[in-house]
Amino acid sequence: MDKIDRKILAVLQADASATVAQIAERSGISSTPIWRRIKRMEAEGIIASRVTLLDPARIGLDLTGYVLIRISDHNADWLRRFVAALEAIPEIVEAHRMAGNIDYILKVVAPDIAGYDAIYKRLIASIDMSDVSASFSMEVLKSTTQLPLDYAD
Repeated sequence: MDKIDRKILAVLQADASATVAQIAERSGISSTPIWRRIKRMEAEGIIASRVTLLDPARIGLDLTGYVLIRISDHNADWLRRFVAALEAIPEIVEAHRMAGNIDYILKVVAPDIAGYDAIYKRLIASIDMSDVSASFSMEVLKSTTQLPLDYAD
């Protein structure tokens, strides 16, 4: 990955709807090589997808919670069922397997506490967990989907 690729990625991270011509103008090379580079980075999986980001509060999702999960039975069957449960609950927008004393962290969006409680009940009905706790965001201090490109090879 060279300087031009990083410029292309910076433009696309800031605005995935930018046209090839706009990206070319901001990157300093013509449209055809830009298009080829984008296609190559898509094929290589560097560009995983292009999305539209929504403001959760404007679509009725005023509550963001982080659910901390500990489990006692670490096996492949449990993990398969857990992933299926996660996929079945669209309000769970991120799930991470962790190192340390917490096994999993989930990011959950909901309209309010009652909405979160309904999500919680769906989750615990789907899978056995030894400990579940949640914390709720009071204020967003930083939120970005743009990854730093200084480390790209």
